[in-house]
Amino acid sequence: MQDVIEQEIETLNENERPLLSIVIPAHNEESRLPPSLEKIDAFLKTQPYEAEVIVVENGSTDRTVAVAEDFARTHPYVRVVQAAVRGKGLAVKVGMLEARGAFRFICDADLSMPIEEIRYFLPPESDGYDVIIASREGREAKRIGEPEYRHIIGRINNFIIKLTAVRGFEDTQCGFKMFTQAAAEDLFGVQQMTGIGFDIELLFVAKRRGYRIKQVPITWYFDPDSRMRLVGDSLHLLVEIWQIRRNWFWGVYAKKQPDRQPQT
Repeated sequence: MQDVIEQEIETLNENERPLLSIVIPAHNEESRLPPSLEKIDAFLKTQPYEAEVIVVENGSTDRTVAVAEDFARTHPYVRVVQAAVRGKGLAVKVGMLEARGAFRFICDADLSMPIEEIRYFLPPESDGYDVIIASREGREAKRIGEPEYRHIIGRINNFIIKLTAVRGFEDTQCGFKMFTQAAAEDLFGVQQMTGIGFDIELLFVAKRRGYRIKQVPITWYFDPDSRMRLVGDSLHLLVEIWQIRRNWFWGVYAKKQPDRQPQT
C-alpha cells in the first residue's frame, strides 16, 4: 500500500496538487464541526500524503463560518467557502469544483463514519474505480445506534430509488463518497440538483457515462441531531427523481466539451 501511495504522491508533487480533498458541506454546524475538524486533523497528521479540507458554509444562521475560520487560521490546509444559496447539493458542488485533489471526498459534518475508514476509498483500495460510495448496508457494514423505524424508512426510500432512478446500489444517500478528479469535474460540472437528490443525480449520470462505481461497507454511527426529515425529504426525493429523468431526456447532462483555442 505504501508503495502505491508514494507513487501517487510523487506524481502529484510534480503537478503541485494534493492527493486528497475533503469537502464538508456545513449548514448550522457550529457545534458538530469543530470536533469533526479536530478528528480529521489528527488523522491527516498520521498520513504521508498532502490533503486539503474545504468547508462549504451553506446559509447558516449560527457561528458556523466563525468556528470554521478560527480553525483554518491555525490549519493552513483548511479553506472556508460560502455558497450563495442554501442546499446541500449546491454546497457539495461548490466544494468539489473548488477542490484540487486527485481524489475528492464528500464528508458529512457530523463525521458519522470514522475518518480512519477513508483509507478504503484511496489507492490501492480504490482499485482504479472512478466513484466510490459508502454503504451502510450489507454484511460487513455496521449501523450503530439507529432507531429501527428510521432504517425501515430508509430501505423503503432505497427501493423507490432503485425502481425509478438507479439500480444496483443499496445506499445512495450515505453522506460519504469519493470521486477521482476527472469524474468530479465532469459530474459536478453538469449537476443540477441543489437539494438532497444530488446523490441520485450524480450516480444516475455516472452510470450512463460508463464510470466504474464501487460500494464500500462502512461503520456508521447514528446522530440524533440528524437533519433528515423523514416524510418531507422522502416526498422531495420523488420530485427530484422526476426532474433528473426529465433533464436526461432533454440533454441537460450532455458532456461538456473543453474550450478549444481558435486555430491561426
